Amino acid sequence: MITAERLTKRFGTKTAVDDVSFTVQPGKVTGFLGPNGAGKSTTMRMIVGLDRPTSGAVSVNGSQYTAMRAPLREVGVLLDAKAVHTGRTARNHLRAMAATHGIPSRRVDEVIELTGIGSVARKRAGKFSLGMGQRLGVAAALLGDPQTLILDEPVNGLDPEGVRWVRQFVRHAAGEGRTVLLSSHLMSEMSQTADHVIVLGRGKVLADAPLPDLVRAWTTATVRVRSPRTADLAGILAGPAVEITATEPGLLTVTGLGAARIGDTAAEHGIPLHELTQTTGSLEDAYMALTEQSVEYKTKEIA
Repeated sequence: MITAERLTKRFGTKTAVDDVSFTVQPGKVTGFLGPNGAGKSTTMRMIVGLDRPTSGAVSVNGSQYTAMRAPLREVGVLLDAKAVHTGRTARNHLRAMAATHGIPSRRVDEVIELTGIGSVARKRAGKFSLGMGQRLGVAAALLGDPQTLILDEPVNGLDPEGVRWVRQFVRHAAGEGRTVLLSSHLMSEMSQTADHVIVLGRGKVLADAPLPDLVRAWTTATVRVRSPRTADLAGILAGPAVEITATEPGLLTVTGLGAARIGDTAAEHGIPLHELTQTTGSLEDAYMALTEQSVEYKTKEIA
């Protein structure tokens, strides 16, 4: 379990993290989201003692990371996959890390095989592609077989097979009761991976909720209705909280009413329906709505 209590970090006059509190529960994949500059990386760095909080505290399983006698065995961390001695081979890099904790060489071989870097394990890490560097970073995080995983953008640069592997692995890790904190800007991937979501914006917690609850709270369900009598149906469904759009002949898009209510109303009036499809918003839709006022680096919309 990761517990942050009123965590604040200032760099001069800039407040990067502002009175942040949250708990990352074991047995779940917790997505850690937010725009660039929201304070995610700074928060992760404070969890593992790389930045000292200006105020507040953060602990992992009741202890500060810096007080752990064998941190690799308790917390697996991937914050910067480039933090590698570029002249060492991947295997020697992992062996050096393992030696600091008395981890046997067979575990090095296990994580090399697990992360799929066996074919390049004896090559210098400085020559690695972005994707292979990420795999090496994940291997380092897994070295001590820790109960807690903190992964910052682990799928960055990975091919589709690697992205799928990371997704399956973190789901499996959570299923074993491990604590997983996962940061990513890929909303489609996060929607398939996370159980719970914490969203930061300008250093503050904007949301801390199960993923389905977040999507439901910040998006609107839309219903596609196809009928030969759309004009009649639109008149019956019209109301102050209902928005109806005729997107093409014979097709309506309705917000403000659920599919069941629309179907029942059509049946009561003898109006045939050829399609009745309800779609909910996506995590991306919810994220964009939630962080709209918290984006520091806005791009210009393309007309």
